[in-house]
Amino acid sequence: MIGARVERRLAAILAADVAGYSRLMGADEEGTLARLKAFRKTLVDPKIAEYRGRIVKTTGDGMLVEFGSAVDAVRCAVEVQRAMGLSNVDVPQIKRIEFRIGIHVGDIIIDDDDIFGDGVNIAARLEGIADAGGICISDDAHRQIRGKTEIAYDDMGHQSLKNIAEPMRAWRARPAPSATPASVMVVERPAHTPSLALPDKPSIAVLPFQNMSGDPEQDYFADGMVEDITTGLSRIKWLFVIARNSSFTYKGKAVDVRQVGRELGVRYVLEGGVRKTGNRVRITAQLVEAENARHLWADRFDGALEDVFDLQDQITERVVGIVEPSLQRSEIERSRRKPPENLDAYDFYLRALPHMASVMPADAKVAAGFLNQALELDPGYAAAQAMLAWCHEICFMRGGFDEADKTAGLKYARSAIASGTDDSVSLAVSALVVSHLGKERETAASAIERALSLNPSSGVALFFGAHINAFNGNPATVSTYAQRALRLSPFDLFSYEAHNAMGLAAIQEGRYDEAASHFGNSIQANSRFSTLYFFQAISMALAGRLEEAGRIVRRALELEPGFRNKFFLDIGLIPAIADKLVEGAHLLNLPD
Repeated sequence: MIGARVERRLAAILAADVAGYSRLMGADEEGTLARLKAFRKTLVDPKIAEYRGRIVKTTGDGMLVEFGSAVDAVRCAVEVQRAMGLSNVDVPQIKRIEFRIGIHVGDIIIDDDDIFGDGVNIAARLEGIADAGGICISDDAHRQIRGKTEIAYDDMGHQSLKNIAEPMRAWRARPAPSATPASVMVVERPAHTPSLALPDKPSIAVLPFQNMSGDPEQDYFADGMVEDITTGLSRIKWLFVIARNSSFTYKGKAVDVRQVGRELGVRYVLEGGVRKTGNRVRITAQLVEAENARHLWADRFDGALEDVFDLQDQITERVVGIVEPSLQRSEIERSRRKPPENLDAYDFYLRALPHMASVMPADAKVAAGFLNQALELDPGYAAAQAMLAWCHEICFMRGGFDEADKTAGLKYARSAIASGTDDSVSLAVSALVVSHLGKERETAASAIERALSLNPSSGVALFFGAHINAFNGNPATVSTYAQRALRLSPFDLFSYEAHNAMGLAAIQEGRYDEAASHFGNSIQANSRFSTLYFFQAISMALAGRLEEAGRIVRRALELEPGFRNKFFLDIGLIPAIADKLVEGAHLLNLPD
C-alpha cells in the first residue's frame, strides 16, 4: 500500500525568540508578558502581514513564520529589529525585550497548517546563534537576496549547528544606513581579518555619526559632534580612546561593530546618527560591546539649531557623562567573569566598586579586601588608594569612630591627591575623605576643581563637588553642581549625593520641608545608606512633622543602631548646618 502523498514546498522560514526571556520573566513576569504582547500587536505582527508572511505558530516567547520570498523575510526581519531598537532607546538594558532571528530557505513539509523538516530546524538553529537584536541567515538565504536589498551582510564563516550534520555557512544581516544611499558602501567582509590586541585598559572607538537628514551640508555638524565626543572621552584617563583619524576611515561604510573591534583593537564602540528637520535636530547614540555586539546604552537628544555649537557642546557633555558609568558597569561585569588566578590590580579595583554602593561598613570591608589586593600588585595605584581611603571613612563614620580608620583614610586620600594623578574620580573621592575626616575644606575644594578641569563631564566629580560645597556652606554652587550632575548621569551609582547635597543646602537656608523631599529622593537612589534616613527624619522634625519623622528614624536605627549625634559634629559640616542637625536630632531623642 502506498502511503498518502506528503505535501512539500520551498519556503523562506523565519524563527524568532526573545533573548534572556527567563531572566525577564523572573524579574517581572506580568510586565514582560504585557510588553511582549504590545510589541506583537503593534509592531511584529503588522510587519509580518505587510511582507506577506504567515505565522505558523507561537511558543511563549518565540514564533515560526513562513514567507514565500527570502527578500520579504529578511526585509521584514530588518524592519522589526530596527523598530524594536528604537522602542528600546529609553528602556534600561536589563528590561529590554530583544528578538533573535534566524532565516533559512529550504524544503519544508506541510501537515495541518504546521511545517516541519530541515528547513525549519536550520532556521531555528540559526536563531540560536544570532545576537540579541540581530539576524542570522543561512548561505542559501544569502544567495537568494544578495544585491536585492539595502542590507549589509557579514560573513560568519561555517557554523556547527546543533543536530545539523554538516557545518553551514552563515551570515549576519543588518540594515545599511539608508538615509544617504549615495554615500553608503555596503561591504561584505571576511570573517577572519587581522586583529589588534586589546590594550591593558578599557578601549573605545567613536565611529562617524550618520548624517540621516539627507542634507550633505549637515555633515560638518555630525563630524564635529564625533570630534568633540572623542576629545571628551579622552579626558577619562582610565579609558583608551582611538584617535579621530583612525575612526573616520569607516565614514560612509556600513560596518559591523565586531569588525571595528577587531581592526582597531577596542572593546567598545560608540555610534550614532544626526537627523535635521527644519530648525530642529535629533541626535541618537548607542554604546556597544564590540566582541558580541551587545548594546550597553542608547539615548536620543533633541534640540533647536538656533545655536548649533551650543547644542553640540551640550550633547557632547551628556554623552561623555553617561558613557563613563555605562562603561564602568560593563567592565565590572567583565571582571566578574574572569577566573581569580587571572586578576590584575585593575580587576581587583573593579570588583571592589559594587560594594561601595551602599556606603555602609559591612560592604566597605568587603571592598577594602579587594582594594588591598590591588595595592599589593600596584602600590602606587591612585584609584585604589582613593577608594580604600573611602572604605576607611565609611567604617569610621558609621562603624564606631575608630581612630585607626580615620588615620588610614586620611593617609590613602592624601597619597592619592599628592600623587599628581590625572584621574578625576580618584581626586573627587579623595576630596570627600579629606573633607570628612580631616575637615580640610580648602584641600577638598581644590581637588574637586582639579578633577573637573581634567574632565568637565565627570559625574562623580560633580556629585562629590555638590556634596563638598554643601558641607562648606555654598548653596548656590551646590545647586549648579547637583543639577548638572543629574542631567549628565541620572542613573549614576552616586546620584544620591546630588539630592543629599541639595537637602543639606535647604537645611542651611531653613527650607525644611524641601530638604525632607530631597532626602527622600536620596533614599530612593540608595535605600541602604543609613545617614540619608537620619537627615530626612531630622528635616521633618525641624518642619514640625514629628510623627512622620519618628517612622523614618526607626528605619534609620535599624540600619545603624549605634548612631550618635556626635556624627554631625565630626564630619566636616559648617556649624550653621551641624547645629541645626543636632537640634533636630534632640527633637527625636537621638543619643548624643
